[in-house]
Amino acid sequence: MSRMRWVIAVMVVACLAFVAGATSADEAPPLPLHSIEGVGGVFCTSSAYLVNPGPEGEVFGLPSVGAAYVDLGHGRTIQALTFTETLWGRVELGYGWDHMSLGGLPGVIHFFVNEEAVDLHNFNVRVALVKEGDLIPALTAGVHYKRNLGVRDINNDLFGALGIIGVKDDDGLDFTLYASKTIESLPRPVIVNVGLRSTQAAHIGLLGFTDDREILAEGNVVVRATDRLALFGEYRMMPDGVDNTLSPLIKSEDDWWTTGVCYVAGNNLTITGGYGQMGDVLNNEANNVWALKCKWEF
Repeated sequence: MSRMRWVIAVMVVACLAFVAGATSADEAPPLPLHSIEGVGGVFCTSSAYLVNPGPEGEVFGLPSVGAAYVDLGHGRTIQALTFTETLWGRVELGYGWDHMSLGGLPGVIHFFVNEEAVDLHNFNVRVALVKEGDLIPALTAGVHYKRNLGVRDINNDLFGALGIIGVKDDDGLDFTLYASKTIESLPRPVIVNVGLRSTQAAHIGLLGFTDDREILAEGNVVVRATDRLALFGEYRMMPDGVDNTLSPLIKSEDDWWTTGVCYVAGNNLTITGGYGQMGDVLNNEANNVWALKCKWEF
C-alpha cells in the first residue's frame, strides 16, 4: 500500500470520531494506546496497564485493533497493524505487524538487492503481576517473540555482510518488566510508566537480531490534559549490538524519543499524532519523524 493510501486510511478513521461520540463522564478513556509492536503503551514504549480488560470475573475482554503510519524521511516509512485481547483481566495477548520500506538503501548498496521492504511480526504475551493500589504501582511482565521476514534475503543478497555488523538471526525474544502509576492528586491525572527491556533486536527487530543481549531502560509520561486530550512523551534506549563496520550504509542505533497528543474521540476510539527523533536508522537519520495512529476498542 502506498504512503498516500495509508495516510488516507488513517484520516478516514479519524473522521469516524465524529460518529463515535464523546467519552461518558463515568467511563474511563480507552487507554493505554497500542505501541507499534502490538502491546498496551504509547508509540514505541509500553505500560503496565493492559488493553481493554473485561469486567471483573469475566474471562474474555473485548479485542482492540489499531493502525499506524510513520514517516521516517528519506523515502522510508513504517506501517503497523496491531491487535490485543485481554483474558481474566490479567493476561494480554498481542500481535503487531510492522512493514518498513527501505527507501533508497537498496539503490546505494553496490550488490544487487531485490527487497525494498522488510516485515516484522511481533507476538506478545504480558501478565499483570501486581494490580495497582493506593501506594503501589501496577507491575506487568512480558515475553515478546519477533520474526523478521526479509532481512535473511537481504543478507543473502549481500553475501552475509550483515553478519559483519553483528546481525546474526531473523528472529529473537524480548523480555519486559513495566511499572505504572496514575497520580490523581495533581490538577489533572498523570500516568507514569517505567520499564526494563532485555533485547537482542537491531532497530526493534526491523534489521534482525544480534548475539548480544542487553537490558535497557525506557518509559513514558501521559498527562490527561482534558477528558478528551492526552499529552505524552516517551524515551526508549536502544542497544549497541550493531557496529559501524558498514557505515554509512548501515549505522549503529541511537535512542528514540517521541512526543505527541492523543484525542479521545469516544468510548472506543483514540486518534494520535506524534513527532519524534530516532537518530540513525539504517543509512540515514530519522529525525523530525511524524506519525498518525488510531486504536479501536470493541
